[in-house]
Amino acid sequence: MSKRRFLVTGATGFVGRSVLATLDERGELARAALRKAASIRAAESIVVGDLRPQTSWDEALSGVDVVIHLAGLAHLPPGAAKTHTEQFDRINAQATLALARACSHAGVRRLVFVSSIKVNGEQTRGGAFTEANIPAPVDAYARSKWQAEQGLHRIAAETGLEVTVVRPPLVYGPGVKANFLQLMRWVDRGVPLPFAAIDNRRSLIAVDNLTDVLVTCATHRLAAGETFVVSDGDDVSTPVLIERIAAALGRRARLFGCPASVVRLAGAAVGRGASVERLLDSLQVDPRKIGRMLGWQPSVTMDQELAATARWLKSISHGTDT
Repeated sequence: MSKRRFLVTGATGFVGRSVLATLDERGELARAALRKAASIRAAESIVVGDLRPQTSWDEALSGVDVVIHLAGLAHLPPGAAKTHTEQFDRINAQATLALARACSHAGVRRLVFVSSIKVNGEQTRGGAFTEANIPAPVDAYARSKWQAEQGLHRIAAETGLEVTVVRPPLVYGPGVKANFLQLMRWVDRGVPLPFAAIDNRRSLIAVDNLTDVLVTCATHRLAAGETFVVSDGDDVSTPVLIERIAAALGRRARLFGCPASVVRLAGAAVGRGASVERLLDSLQVDPRKIGRMLGWQPSVTMDQELAATARWLKSISHGTDT
């Protein structure tokens, strides 16, 4: 039986590198689509340039059976606010749909699209998000992901291309960046954090678990045409998360109580209002559908992934990694 060939976009990113490593470990043929030449763990790599509606995919898709599409725009540099909606739409929606059409023309069997739980909304009240929720994207990023999802299902209906959509919450693990990395550094340095009184619930997903989800969705026959919301299945409050991070780092969590309204004002005052909101609000995901349909269960626990992330953080802090 011949091996499947996978094309992974966003291959140099946090999740992309993990996906390539997993495919390699499982003996699959992997090809990385790169924006520019880079050292990457893959049997092959092809430079396709920036992700645009006009990107040429002919060479990258030649002989490919499955595409795992991770590339996209998540953040914009300062000063780009005036055109942010157009940029998100062009890269996350229009370019994704152009890739899907190219997949159909090239004879690709399935495309796995990594969307975002933000398509469901920014926070939960009274119940976890499921695939059955009416989408309620709030910002330009989430709206562009929802537009891409809708367009992909139309293309699937027209062409027969199998499409699977995965909506993850916050992803963490070795190599994580942005807010989660900053939080870990604060805990590692013993910075006092004003979240002791916060009684929220957040769903997260370990990068190892998300990678396993994506490979499962790429290969399981029942995944075609489906949308899955996914998580570790271990929802935690912000103070509990900080305590678990501290335990992984061998530190003491330095938490103190402060009214949420005061924390919000302080966050807004230093330009981190959106980041603080995520630490105060609840966002829960019910991942049972993927377990029922595909038999998927998390391969690592939160504590295991936090321990691995702590080891990675210490390695980069001591200059043993880049």
